[in-house]
Amino acid sequence: MINASDFRNGVTLEMDNGIWTIVSFLHVKPGKGAAFVRTKLKNIVTGAVIERTFNPTDKFPKAMIETKEMQYLYADGDMYYFMDTETYDQLALTHEQVADAIPFVKENTNVTVRFFKGAPFSVAAPNFVELTVVNTEPGFKGDTAANTTKPATLETGITLQVPLFIENGDVLKIDTREGGEYLGRA
Repeated sequence: MINASDFRNGVTLEMDNGIWTIVSFLHVKPGKGAAFVRTKLKNIVTGAVIERTFNPTDKFPKAMIETKEMQYLYADGDMYYFMDTETYDQLALTHEQVADAIPFVKENTNVTVRFFKGAPFSVAAPNFVELTVVNTEPGFKGDTAANTTKPATLETGITLQVPLFIENGDVLKIDTREGGEYLGRA
């Protein structure tokens, strides 16, 4: 069990017949009245985000999330196949379960698959990946305005904003944690 006063970002708990992770929290002690905890929670299965206020003494069962490193093999229609790197067992997941990670993952890349009570519910891409630019417009010589960017399509199909000097065939280092951010050339 976990008290609301012990909430921290990333803690998972069971509440209202769902599994929720704490996205943000704030302990509030008003000048008048009792203290409370204001939180933003994300349902790890459906992706729904809610804001909730709790009494610091409220208790919830802590959800035990298991993780396993698996290798992304291939996609077949709306199904994505992963292999356990220790047992070589294969696991098929739906597009909804892999939607956040798949734009950053090439075949044969290791990912983290998360399980709740033995059932897989999501996939996390590595924090940093290297992807090749397959299509981008050429930059204009002399256009040196600060922080000017252009769209570039990467080998997995995702389009990101990159600096003007990036060309087709460049390998980029991408931070996957905030939806994909250009960090530099690899």
